[in-house]
Amino acid sequence: MDQEKVLLIVSLMLCFLRLSSAANYNVMQFGAKGDGVTDDTMAFERAWQEVCNDVGPSSRLTIPMPNTFLVGPITFQGPCKSPLIHIQILGTIIAPQNPSSWNGCETGAWLLFYKVNGLFIDGGGTINGRGDAWWTKSSTYITEESKCTIPPTALHFESCNGLRLTKLKHRNSPRNHIGLNRCSYSTLSYLDIAAPADSPNTDGIDISLSTQVRVHHSIIRTGDDCIALSNGSSQINITGIYCGPGHGISIGSLGMNGQYNTVEGVKVRKCQFSGTTNGARIKTWQGGSGYARDITFEKIFLHNVNNPIIIDQHYCPHNYNCPKESSAVKVNDISYKRFVGTSSSRTAINFDCSNNVACSGILLDHINITSSVKGEDPTVYCNNAYGTTSFSSPTASCLLN
Repeated sequence: MDQEKVLLIVSLMLCFLRLSSAANYNVMQFGAKGDGVTDDTMAFERAWQEVCNDVGPSSRLTIPMPNTFLVGPITFQGPCKSPLIHIQILGTIIAPQNPSSWNGCETGAWLLFYKVNGLFIDGGGTINGRGDAWWTKSSTYITEESKCTIPPTALHFESCNGLRLTKLKHRNSPRNHIGLNRCSYSTLSYLDIAAPADSPNTDGIDISLSTQVRVHHSIIRTGDDCIALSNGSSQINITGIYCGPGHGISIGSLGMNGQYNTVEGVKVRKCQFSGTTNGARIKTWQGGSGYARDITFEKIFLHNVNNPIIIDQHYCPHNYNCPKESSAVKVNDISYKRFVGTSSSRTAINFDCSNNVACSGILLDHINITSSVKGEDPTVYCNNAYGTTSFSSPTASCLLN
């Protein structure tokens, strides 16, 4: 047995020992009613203070089943004294149903974890943002009571290194379901994320300014990107994701308002897209700078996807107020390997690169995309795109050498 496996086994054993000996705090002990009607925010805050201040090798916060806990916007503030914090969500956490009753969501999040390292959240329970009331309002919905300038992200992690989030259900977030910002060495797995196909801006997972992040074996069905990798994302490994409905797995958008943005070292493997508007997507605004590079999409299955493979460097939602610009985010070293399935649009592969900053190092290898429309043959579009192809159907003869 090699040294790396030995270290992994030892690490898992130590983790198990810590969890088994953890001090356990149950929110019911701190006054939570768990009836789905009473506001349990204060009980959660009191329970968190005890958990975070526990000086043992690990501490556990339990949200029991079959209870339903109504909780308003709350910040779980770190750093904590214990090196391992375990939150076991067995029951259901629900948000206030009426946006006008929300208080304290100036952070832009409903459930915010800030500077909590060694955080482990699991349990099989449900986090329900009850976002339908937000979706019918303007994106700048605001009330004097709540001071919520935008619909909040349901579950957000800020500067939480070593995060492990697994085996939970996430439903109907007002906005993004899960957000990671400045979180390194984190793993998200076995998640079930769902919102209606027409719910606006309900991304499944948003990652930014984070490195060494792994997302795997999850089902994501939303009204926006299943996974979005924004500025500062690097060394991201995404495996075994079922996406649909939704807008696919997206790099970006990058370069908005002339910003310098970067994404690199991304691997997306063994993922399935069904009925999505996009599959493997890179999107950048005109006028930005920076780069999106060293990105691989491999072993991808497509079913009735509108844009199976797309690089859109003229990204402009609703085609509103997007003047032509000379600068652009540099897109290079992008690989698409072993794609199979169907496209619902005529243009199955679309490389709409900047007119001034070419896409380079594109690789198409073993691509087999057919049309889901009977009698139609899919095509490839290229604009200022350089790369190579092998065993690709449709043939990308428009790629420049």
